[in-house]
Amino acid sequence: MGHELQFSIDEFDWTKQWALFSPQNVAYRDADTDVSWTWAEVYRLSCSLAKELSENWGIVRGDRVALLATNELESIALFHACLRVGACLVPINFRLAAPEIQHVLEDSEPALLIYQSQFSATLAQVSAQAGPERRWEFETLQRHCQQDLEEFRRSSPALRLASALPSWHRQMQAEAEAPCMILYTSGTTGKPKGAMINPRMLFWNSLNTTLRLNLSQNDVFVSFLPFFHTGGWNVLLTPFAHRGARTVLVKKFDAEKILETSAREGATILFGVPTTMEMMSQTRAFREADLSRVRYAIVGGEPMPIDLIRTWQERGIPIRQGFGLTEFGPNVFSLNEEDALRKIGSIGFPNFYIRARVVDDERRDVATGEIGELILQGPMCMPGYWRNPKATAESIRNGWLHTGDLVRKDAEGYYYVAGRKKDMFISGGENVYPVEIERVLSTHPAVREVAVIGVPDSKWGEVGCAYVALHRDVTSEELLGFCAQHLAKYKVPKHIRVLSELPKGDSGKLLKRALPREL
Repeated sequence: MGHELQFSIDEFDWTKQWALFSPQNVAYRDADTDVSWTWAEVYRLSCSLAKELSENWGIVRGDRVALLATNELESIALFHACLRVGACLVPINFRLAAPEIQHVLEDSEPALLIYQSQFSATLAQVSAQAGPERRWEFETLQRHCQQDLEEFRRSSPALRLASALPSWHRQMQAEAEAPCMILYTSGTTGKPKGAMINPRMLFWNSLNTTLRLNLSQNDVFVSFLPFFHTGGWNVLLTPFAHRGARTVLVKKFDAEKILETSAREGATILFGVPTTMEMMSQTRAFREADLSRVRYAIVGGEPMPIDLIRTWQERGIPIRQGFGLTEFGPNVFSLNEEDALRKIGSIGFPNFYIRARVVDDERRDVATGEIGELILQGPMCMPGYWRNPKATAESIRNGWLHTGDLVRKDAEGYYYVAGRKKDMFISGGENVYPVEIERVLSTHPAVREVAVIGVPDSKWGEVGCAYVALHRDVTSEELLGFCAQHLAKYKVPKHIRVLSELPKGDSGKLLKRALPREL
């Protein structure tokens, strides 16, 4: 399946294009600080930061720039600046413990680390050999942006590009197939893998999203997903940048605040996972806020309970169930809102320019209604994992991405997720891989054997339960505290259960399916 589209600089220079078409339109707004940037200002800052990266920090095409920060407007300007110099942004999960951050730095080998001062203590625990010598405090970058915007607003309040480009213009150096972002996702080896995202992927994902969700320049979206997550960038933010629509940032999820902000900003689309949608439905704002402009809510992560779908639909907000993954888009499937109840649990159909198959272990297509592995092909597929040819070869075979997700397709062509081929579970919208937790717990001197599974939880959907066999007595609190030292908070299991022996098959292989999932 060939992808012959070739990008020119201008075709992917979305900020420059919207600075020409709609310079005064608000592109981004920070709901926490009430700061707004127009498209003209975003374009200016992307050029200014590109100049700073190139001339003051020596960043050249192909370099990685690591970012450890919460959701900030300047992070968006930095991403567009990296595109201008042909650099690759590596957003780091700020929830990670120091050993996990160290792995990302060692693997990506960034030329520059940009970090917020609030994470200095965590970085101090990272080996000096793991990170780059060049480090730029994010607050200094913010002051640079503020000063540049003040100068720009004094000199050119209404930028219109003429035949000659302004003196501060920096041409795009990004290449369609070269990585412009690396997003680290946990893997079955226990070590996060860096999924390479390139401009070709962003373009096709944006095209898919625009067509499937009927996006327009008038759309408004309140974004709370963190920028180390593909959802933070690619569910709607980069498609909105392509479409010239407006994104409103909040730093973290707060159910009441999301709805109040959506009402105040005139949001046209909501996004959530079933857990966050449930939390929002319990708020005063859900009952009282003016959400009349919202066309629908996009829901991903896992199927949404039918009663919760009805709750939102009775509020006048239809639900569009979706499905995706970092390595492919991530906007892969979508269910039309009119099918939300009739096809409850379905993720709908593949979006435009995506081929999907459901196959058995020999890659033969399974019959309608049978469960098999979902494999995907299309121009929004990642080129591979950063410096990990083995994992790339295991995931991408003969041009098809093997997702590891088990699905079935009904007689009408609607797809349903049946489970994960491996043991990953979803807790509050975050993917959690048991092997990471098992790897940590197995290093505790009291632990002889360990197996972690996802178990149902009324608040988070699923949480971790660690079954352990011990060398000596140890409290659950000590084991949980040990996990907290080495893992992000959302990965720490909620339950510890002690068994004399973990269940095994005839070959001695651990049988996780024999472990109780109902506690």
